[in-house]
Amino acid sequence: MPDSKDSLLCIQHKERGHMIEMTFTYQKNKVVQALRYHFLSRKEIRILIIAINLFAFVSAILFFYKKISPVAFLSSSFLWFILMITIWFLLPFTVFRKNKTFKDRFSIRFGEQDIQITSSGGFKSWPYSQFQYFLETPNFFHLYLNEQSFFLLPKDACQEGEDHTLRLILREKVGTPAGKYS
Repeated sequence: MPDSKDSLLCIQHKERGHMIEMTFTYQKNKVVQALRYHFLSRKEIRILIIAINLFAFVSAILFFYKKISPVAFLSSSFLWFILMITIWFLLPFTVFRKNKTFKDRFSIRFGEQDIQITSSGGFKSWPYSQFQYFLETPNFFHLYLNEQSFFLLPKDACQEGEDHTLRLILREKVGTPAGKYS
């Protein structure tokens, strides 16, 4: 069982009409997984992964046919391995560790015109129009202000069936990007 520092805490939950209010903290392992989704959804990361995989595949074929030395094959394998470790482990854990946001407690209210977020650092309200899009992953709704700035809303903070209501609100008020999953 995770310790209290690492667990998701749903303290308060209210639903008024079709608007939702909830309070939560983040669970480390789920945030790290959400950050992985974020990084892997970035076009430049996907292109880099495809290029490195293609390079490793071609070097394996060339090595098999004895067109390159074992050192060249091992170099491409090492490059592939470093890239995967960086994207899968280093990037998400570094972002989690350096960002105080993931250690704070949040209250969020989805109003008719805006989303209001309150934490120990203060209060911020965004009209839905300021969000470019949202993505849904297994544990979170990712609300994107731009390609680099986003807010993670844990699905575990929703009561049973409420994630569906929240999904409908976000689709109506924010929208999903063309060509992305949701």
